[in-house]
Amino acid sequence: MPKVSSVIVPYATYLRVYEPLAAFPEPERSHWARYARRPDRPSYQDELRRSLADLLPTPPVPVPVHESDDAFVTEVEGVLCVCPWRTRLRGWEALEELPEELPAPVLDAVLPPVVRRQAAQDYERWRERNPDARPWIRTATWQVPLNWFVLVSDEERRYEKGSGEVPPMLRYRTPMVQARRRVARALRTLKDTIDEGPLIDGLVDVGRWLEEFHPRSLVELDYGGLVHVLPAAELDADHSAADVAEGIEALRLGDGAAAGEAYGRLVERWRAVRERRSAN
Repeated sequence: MPKVSSVIVPYATYLRVYEPLAAFPEPERSHWARYARRPDRPSYQDELRRSLADLLPTPPVPVPVHESDDAFVTEVEGVLCVCPWRTRLRGWEALEELPEELPAPVLDAVLPPVVRRQAAQDYERWRERNPDARPWIRTATWQVPLNWFVLVSDEERRYEKGSGEVPPMLRYRTPMVQARRRVARALRTLKDTIDEGPLIDGLVDVGRWLEEFHPRSLVELDYGGLVHVLPAAELDADHSAADVAEGIEALRLGDGAAAGEAYGRLVERWRAVRERRSAN
């Protein structure tokens, strides 16, 4: 595979779903089976490197012309599971969110309005032909949305500091059935104890997304590029999934003080992460 760029993007985190091959219809199933045997499959950073390369031409290419035929692959109890990139679809969805992330002058400088309008028209036409399409990957920048932590437990946390050419890594992996169960339990507690708001709305949204996938799928929460900009001591001490679980359990038990303490730890930790975006 050609080297597109050596740049490592430092701000993206991911929520991924790996589905078993049985979840894919033919001929896609056979394609992924062959793909999994390739020795040159791309790494987690390669997709972002390619996306950055597309922004360099004039005018930039905000969304790939063709859908990616790459994927991430793993085995779950001897079953091959695949997480397709679907870079084109995710690019369209990200474009819809950009006005909320960037000031208008910055957005116009990076992606001129005419480029965005053309991409939006392409997406609308594509949606008419593919109304049921959904991505296998969700992405966030300079944060891990708190509702993602509801899906996992601290026992599923895996942190490696990295050394030499081995990069650091912080991720959680959990069976789909567990993720769905945790979402349902958390929603019951939150709806019984707090007013409607972003946390509940986000959890409802991610729960609906999970329902689109095979029940034997694997859910992965990956800190992605954040591990390259956060000090090892902060990553080592980051047990946000435990804090979220503690806060929800405290709400269930009616212990507002304990819930407030857990929430306070989360707010302070992730405020410090977001402040790094302004410092860079």
